[in-house]
Amino acid sequence: MCGIIGYVGPREAVGVLLEGLRRLEYRGYDSAGVALYDGSGIRTLKTEGNLDHLEKALARFSARGNIGIGHTRWATHGRPSERNAHPHLDCKEEIAVVHNGIIENFRELKGGLLARGHIFRSETDSEVLAHLIEENLHGDLFAAVQASLRQVKGAFALVCFSAQEPGIMVGARMESPLVLGVGEGEMFLGSAVPAFLKSTSRAVFLENGDVVRVAQEGYLIKTLEGEDVQREEVELPLDIDAAEKGGYPDFMLKEILEQPVAWGDTLRGARDAAGALVLPDFNIPEEELRGVRRVSFVACGTAYHAGLIGRYILESWMRLPAEIDIASEFRYREPKLGPETLVVAISQSGETADTLAAVRGARAAGARVVCIVNTVGSLMTRESDGVIYTHAGPEIGVAATKTFLAQIAGVYLLGLYLGQVCGGLDGAFVRKTLNTLEAIPALLEEVLHDTACIEECAKRYYQSEDFLFLGRNINYPVAMEGALKLKEISYVHAEGYPAGEMKHGPIALLHPGFPVLVLAPRDRVYDKMLSNLQEIKARGAPALAVATRGDEEIAEVADQVLYVPETEAAFYPVVISPVLQLFAYYIAKLRGCNVDQPRNLAKTVTVE
Repeated sequence: MCGIIGYVGPREAVGVLLEGLRRLEYRGYDSAGVALYDGSGIRTLKTEGNLDHLEKALARFSARGNIGIGHTRWATHGRPSERNAHPHLDCKEEIAVVHNGIIENFRELKGGLLARGHIFRSETDSEVLAHLIEENLHGDLFAAVQASLRQVKGAFALVCFSAQEPGIMVGARMESPLVLGVGEGEMFLGSAVPAFLKSTSRAVFLENGDVVRVAQEGYLIKTLEGEDVQREEVELPLDIDAAEKGGYPDFMLKEILEQPVAWGDTLRGARDAAGALVLPDFNIPEEELRGVRRVSFVACGTAYHAGLIGRYILESWMRLPAEIDIASEFRYREPKLGPETLVVAISQSGETADTLAAVRGARAAGARVVCIVNTVGSLMTRESDGVIYTHAGPEIGVAATKTFLAQIAGVYLLGLYLGQVCGGLDGAFVRKTLNTLEAIPALLEEVLHDTACIEECAKRYYQSEDFLFLGRNINYPVAMEGALKLKEISYVHAEGYPAGEMKHGPIALLHPGFPVLVLAPRDRVYDKMLSNLQEIKARGAPALAVATRGDEEIAEVADQVLYVPETEAAFYPVVISPVLQLFAYYIAKLRGCNVDQPRNLAKTVTVE
């Protein structure tokens, strides 16, 4: 969740830290703070609220130095406040620590520390780390961190420095992400690469149990037990311009409009010279894939909805049994897995805690695992057998938009690839479908070109406090995603429901102030969706519809229709999703909400 940045080098640290935190604010914005060494001691500045508050306070902050750490917080233990903001200090104020994760045994550790005379200033679990390091520090910060973390249970990404060794920064990770940025005469540590990408594109992705000692001239990595470790330095392909707003009022709107490019980039390179589908990072031998008898998707949030679409696709194209679990439930229900099961994990960040746990459980049970992930080098990509990368680029807005569409592209590619390898689909169907997928950016451009009708519809209904989204078959997951977007960014209560279930309870909610948005493109369940619209109208509720362009019949029933281009039934989720994203966006803006930083949310969920 939380965003971490650390810097050591020739520049004044304050500006570097603030810039890094700006690029990480999507990870949390309950509070923020910095600490640096100014030549005589550690100086800290912390504020409640988002980074605007910290930036204003920094204008009056006179301390300067060349080593420092910064943090933007998503609260877990302790309410959002200046007191609970990071960095945290030890009793002597000689050690500064920032932390992302949860220390599961912090009560036990804190009790012992209090009994030994330590004084705590916050309500957080993270502060125990500063005091543990204080107890173990005997002139070597690196060794003190190793000794301290051997006492800790839970998840952590930690960065710290000490006034006793003012040119040294130490970082460590266990389950929560931490990346080392290798610059020219300067070094960085961050929760994610955007934190330092403007300064260097060379990075080292730390692994679980790694502890890194960082100085201006270089770095050293060892395990918690003291064994030497070598990690590959990689050249990052990301473009820092993609993490800027580029003149748009919000990252969310920019990222919605980037979806044609994200879709095209995800498909790029998926054909060989003969036109056959290739997935270069899949890495599971074809003979093993032919033994797969069942596919199990695991994901959370928006990625779960992409997995639901994947279930429909695999069962339709392959006649292969497919199931899906919310990852946090998958790990606890003791699923029956083995070599005949292919587990497909979907995650934008590749660091989602519950999905990672599901991946590990699946592999331990003998299943093969492939992940659909947007972040190159993330932990999930290293712990899975194979990867389908979604090349959506950095997504800064907390609510997923372009990464959702890219994940849908990933599940279509998965379905085609399994069909090609296992013989369920002939080559002509694969090539034809790839042609259709490659033509989708033009349809998305058509949807995004003229959004006036969507905005007008939002103006008409933005004061409603409840919404129902209905869909059938492959568009049911899209109804769920549309409801989620509205909930996330406008704080309007919304539910996504299978249209056939409306009469089994939800119809009791309908009244003139309860709008219902029905997904009714021209497909094999179209007539049933028309019946649903008639039922809604009969109960006096406002009836909205998303329909295929040119459909005049539906306009005679619905109060308002939002049209999308005609496509094959399997691909309507792709052209409908941006309409629902924009509908939620315009309602949120009209209600005065911050669409990029919805309350209580963070982009990457690295704690349970």
